[in-house]
Amino acid sequence: MTKTNTLNRVERACTQLIHDGHAVTFTAIAARTGLGRTTLYRNPTLRAVIEHHRHQTSTNGTLTGFTDEIATLRTALDALATRVRHHEEQLRRLTARND
Repeated sequence: MTKTNTLNRVERACTQLIHDGHAVTFTAIAARTGLGRTTLYRNPTLRAVIEHHRHQTSTNGTLTGFTDEIATLRTALDALATRVRHHEEQLRRLTARND
């Protein structure tokens, strides 16, 4: 299973829970996606998505909600930036080997 596919499954599960009027929890997402709760907690991107949906439903439109959303987005951005730096380093090493 690809990382993008896993992320999409988590996004869909969050959206469906909200649509059905249920709370977005790590347990509910794990049950709907078949992923372990530990996986959801440890993966910074997946965790940020779930936290975003949790806070969005409880504080939608408030200053606290916007602050929480910014913090969640910052966490997701940091996780993506780390991944990009890792890939750039791999590319540098591969390029150096080929030169």
